[in-house]
Order: sequence, then structure tokens, then C-alpha cells
Amino acid sequence: MEKTTLEEIKAHLMETSEEFRRLAREHSEHAKLLDELEARPHLTSQDQIEEVRLKKLKLRAKDQMQEMMNRYRTQQQVV
Repeated sequence: MEKTTLEEIKAHLMETSEEFRRLAREHSEHAKLLDELEARPHLTSQDQIEEVRLKKLKLRAKDQMQEMMNRYRTQQQVV
């Protein structure tokens, strides 16, 4: 069996997994909000707290997506 690239796995999961699509949307939304915060000339204390919160949420979504891709790759190697 030929090795599947990460991009192919990601594309497959985007097509077949609602959970993966949800995580991708969350990751994208957090990235967009972070970009908006970082574009501000000055961050208030609340903005800084929100920035940290968004970074954690974005990373959690990315980690969950990576775990799903790793599980899929492992399953494909077993087949």
C-alpha cells in the first residue's frame, strides 16, 4: 500500500468526518480572532487574557486534528 501524505489524510478527513470539519472551523475562527487582536496597536489586559485563551483553544483544536490524522494513518497501515 502506498503511503498517504498528511495533506491527503487531511483532505480525506475533511470530506468524511464532521468532527474533523468542526475542529478545522474552530481552528480557523480562533486564528482569525487572534489576527484581529494582534492587528491592534495596543492590547488591554483583557485583550491579553483573550489572546492567551484563543491561543490555547487554537492549539487544542490543532492537537485534536493531528490526533485524528495520526489515528487514520495508523489504521491505514494496519489494513
